[in-house]
Amino acid sequence: MHTNDIESVYSPVEAFWSESITRIGGIPNLSTLINEQRSQADTTFLLDAGDIFTGSLAKQSSGKFVFDVYSEMGYDAVNIGNHEFEYGWKTFRDNMPRARFPILCANIFYADKNIPFARPYAILEKDGIRVAVIGAMGIDAFYNTIAKKNREGLIVKDPAAAIQQWVDYVHDDVDVVVVLTHQNKSAPMQTDKQADAEVQRGFDEDYALAGKLKNVDMIFGGHSDNGLLKPVVHPDTGIVIGITFGQGMHLGYTKFSVDTAAKTVVYNEGYLIPVDSDKYPANPKIRNMLIAAENSYPQLSQVVAHTDKFAYRRFYRESNIGNLITDMLKQETNANIAIIGSGNIRADINAGDVTVAQVMDVFPFTDTLAVVEIEGRHLKALFEYSYSLSYGLAQASGIDTQYDSKRKEGERLMSINVGGKPVDKDRIYRIATNSFVATGGDGYEVMKNGTVFDTGKSVTDILINAFRSRRSVKIPEIGHQVDVSEHLIKKD
Repeated sequence: MHTNDIESVYSPVEAFWSESITRIGGIPNLSTLINEQRSQADTTFLLDAGDIFTGSLAKQSSGKFVFDVYSEMGYDAVNIGNHEFEYGWKTFRDNMPRARFPILCANIFYADKNIPFARPYAILEKDGIRVAVIGAMGIDAFYNTIAKKNREGLIVKDPAAAIQQWVDYVHDDVDVVVVLTHQNKSAPMQTDKQADAEVQRGFDEDYALAGKLKNVDMIFGGHSDNGLLKPVVHPDTGIVIGITFGQGMHLGYTKFSVDTAAKTVVYNEGYLIPVDSDKYPANPKIRNMLIAAENSYPQLSQVVAHTDKFAYRRFYRESNIGNLITDMLKQETNANIAIIGSGNIRADINAGDVTVAQVMDVFPFTDTLAVVEIEGRHLKALFEYSYSLSYGLAQASGIDTQYDSKRKEGERLMSINVGGKPVDKDRIYRIATNSFVATGGDGYEVMKNGTVFDTGKSVTDILINAFRSRRSVKIPEIGHQVDVSEHLIKKD
């Protein structure tokens, strides 16, 4: 069984895109499904491909609570994801021993030593079957989705070479070799991504890796939050590749027959099991752990505001929650505009009462608010990069743009106005954003052409205070970033 990118989504969410499921996900509900599958099979292993951190409870405990939950759920091994570095690598390193399972990564090293940051592999044994599990992170995931300050002192090496080194080392001592990766394209933060083919960004890196490796039986991936309803078998190597849609909404199930004498591994079947939250009730042990943790931080349940309607995320489109957050950041600084990456918005907000925990779940990071002063020519380049959609569309306040997503990259921006006036290429504009983006995160290298002023104020705290001061929050409309290709009149 395998999961990936659960990212501390503790509670079920409304499956508004599904005709057959009302609510989906929730870690206690996932735990019930896992235990049911264990009861129906002779030998099971439970693995995760990374991104177990993020969210309000993880942030309050610097990840300790998450280790406790995954230990109680009986995970056998977990790969390191980029979100495990949200509180800095030293905090992560110091808390790793808390986990009652091996935490793996073969290709992250201390920069000044040729010493792995974590265990490169683990050998699991049940019922006489020995399984080697090797973990790895992608180079792009390391450099572009971990804040520089949180990885400084570490380096990442080529995952394929690092994995093969350890495969060669352990292969003769085990019956099965499994690789856990965290390297596919950065995940689209959009709740209904399973139903939206546009944001299903593939598993290209895992597929390419499967074509290179030798003596590996399976790869379970993460980072992209894409999903394979059935595993893909690489035609050249026979390696079985699986990935779930993340957020704890599905459990990956892959069945193999293993002959320990003949050293053969035969793939039987595989599929994703939706975590139907009504069909699989919450595991009482896990639910009680959540309740106890929430009670330890009573401030999280404090109601700070009331919203008039559902605020939702879109990865390749302007979203109303993106407009709301950037409006708040712009107001805080009196900047000309404010932006935030779509991938930095981690949750939707339902209509009605909004708690501190909900705001923290929307932006759970340790980022501070920064202001970048940049020339108009670079501002245009910033939005041109945004419309490449490499990391989703930049959510923004204070602008009006038109772009054509059907044109080739680098030529999509058609017009951009700030304060109702066209951008002057020589004028200096002030951009409010989170420190991750301000320093080039998510590929926003164009920010390095400007001057960064860090306010030192927590973005999360600013958002909480903004909700609290408004009390009654009207969710803004969309329409400031218009894709003209969707508005062209088609002629027969």
